[in-house]
Amino acid sequence: MRYVFFRIFYTIKTKLGWQKKTFPIQPDFKEYTNLKDWKENLPPFFFYGKEIKGLNKIPSEVLKNNFEDLKKGKYIFFNKTKIDLGVDYDWLTNPLTNYKYDIDKHWSEIQDLSSEAGDIKYVWEKARFSFLYDIIRYDYHFNKDESEFVFKEIEDFIDKNPINQGPNYKCSQETSLRVLNWTFALYYYKDSVNLTSELFNKITHSIYWQIHHVYHNIHFSRITVRNNHAITETLMLYLSEKLFPFFPNVKKWSIKGKKWFEQEIAYQIYEDGTFLQFSMNYHRVVIQLLTWGIQLAKLNNDKFKPVVYERAKKSLYFLDASKDPITGKLPNYGSNDGALFFKLTDDDYRVYTSQLDDLRAVLEGFKYSDSKSSLWYGVQVDKKVSEKLSELNNFEKSGYYIIQDDNTKTFIRCGGYKDRPFQSDNLHLDIWANGINYLRDTGSYKYNAAVEDLNYFNGVEGHNTVSVSKENQMLKGDRFIWYYWVSKAKATLANDNKTFKFTGTIKAYQQINNKIEHQRKITKPKGDNFWKIKDTVTNIGNRKIYQYWHLNPKYFDKIEIVTKDKNDKKITPLIEEKWFSGYYGFKEKSIRLTFATKEKVFNTTIRIHN
Repeated sequence: MRYVFFRIFYTIKTKLGWQKKTFPIQPDFKEYTNLKDWKENLPPFFFYGKEIKGLNKIPSEVLKNNFEDLKKGKYIFFNKTKIDLGVDYDWLTNPLTNYKYDIDKHWSEIQDLSSEAGDIKYVWEKARFSFLYDIIRYDYHFNKDESEFVFKEIEDFIDKNPINQGPNYKCSQETSLRVLNWTFALYYYKDSVNLTSELFNKITHSIYWQIHHVYHNIHFSRITVRNNHAITETLMLYLSEKLFPFFPNVKKWSIKGKKWFEQEIAYQIYEDGTFLQFSMNYHRVVIQLLTWGIQLAKLNNDKFKPVVYERAKKSLYFLDASKDPITGKLPNYGSNDGALFFKLTDDDYRVYTSQLDDLRAVLEGFKYSDSKSSLWYGVQVDKKVSEKLSELNNFEKSGYYIIQDDNTKTFIRCGGYKDRPFQSDNLHLDIWANGINYLRDTGSYKYNAAVEDLNYFNGVEGHNTVSVSKENQMLKGDRFIWYYWVSKAKATLANDNKTFKFTGTIKAYQQINNKIEHQRKITKPKGDNFWKIKDTVTNIGNRKIYQYWHLNPKYFDKIEIVTKDKNDKKITPLIEEKWFSGYYGFKEKSIRLTFATKEKVFNTTIRIHN
């Protein structure tokens, strides 16, 4: 009811134009401090200027190529696809649809979901300013000075995006990230001749009103969205006084921001370290935000409540358990919008190693890898320890069950929802062996895509599980909404010294029949890349059931899947060309095997050939 009443009131305020009073356009310019005083009284930060203690300068071709493309106006979108925006981009045009948002409109009048405009994330992506990390890292490792380029981009945004106008003020998370990224650049280039007093005042004036926007719109994220957006925005408010103590109101904003941030961490990260968005990448987003928050709190001689540190450590444990030990990648599981806010290495976006070790270095004072990115946070860690992975990992709060058998990982999802689901994917099975993801999740592709794409990537047919009559386990609503959530699920994971055994059962498909249950049993002999799977679906009447397996086509001939019905009759699969999306907005051809029967049981064997 809190959500419903807030949405109604929020919509009324927007319709009546009250948002325009709360979020003014063209506020009077004010100088909050001057450049000289700021330099002489720098608030604590990760570093001060262009000397990053302990970080050797190692130029790389990847970094050089990315930088040279940026100078030409070619930007990496969602950490994968390069798009040529040109050197005079207007910050308003969607490069896929060429739709240009109206900068004269107040942000509250901008529609963020429009078939004509296309996916607004394609406009937000550059305006987030995460590309600054490639420039700054190039500057550092190649002994260059790219401050003129950086400050030109920031000033161009300020000039072309008046405060509280246009699409780039629509999302408070994007605004928060922009401020954090500008702050990183200000500290790195604090001594640059290109940072003039006039430009410094212009930037800080813009930053103040952007934080003002976040504070006065914070309950939209805390009540109606309540996911990584709320964590980002409450962290920004907490840091407002730490980073900009000369701004008015920031003491109040920071106190409230800290309380809200602690509440969001306690609510969104479950007791076992899993995350309410059921997404590996969004969990990494939170890992990076925790790294910023915990380290800057430490530098300011401040502390959060113990729950923040506890959930941070539990998060690392869960993500470490989910990670492939060879590649550093995780299952392509859950919603994935390509977000990697603070990219401090050349690693591929799908590799989580450095981000996990950055938080580990801040929290624990040691790391598992040779990553040097923690030095950017001012954390020097000489202690490297060997990572020890448990054979069995049960995360019952969210329903993740993971078997680590030497270099083979079996990842299973079986859980009920108390928070909003994003995908219909229960009893999905991911298999990794020797760094290869043989059976994989197809990803989430795009949030504003064709209906058939949304149904495929978010539904049962995009996962390695079973469907009744090609239906989803829950009923799909508009946008991110599902009805008839899977609320009842139970599972066990054990071993008897020779064999790993999983049994999981969900109650689903209530839109068909509220008594339908799907049970999946998996056994795997230790040391052998061989799996036996039994799927049993009850109370379905005369309906067919369908079993889906999504394979990496590069290794199609290395994996053998045989499925029989309950009468031991071999089922011939339909071999289809489908899609796989490892990165937001990007899809590539893949292969799916589909088995079908009316016998209510699938008996499957899977073998990976060496």
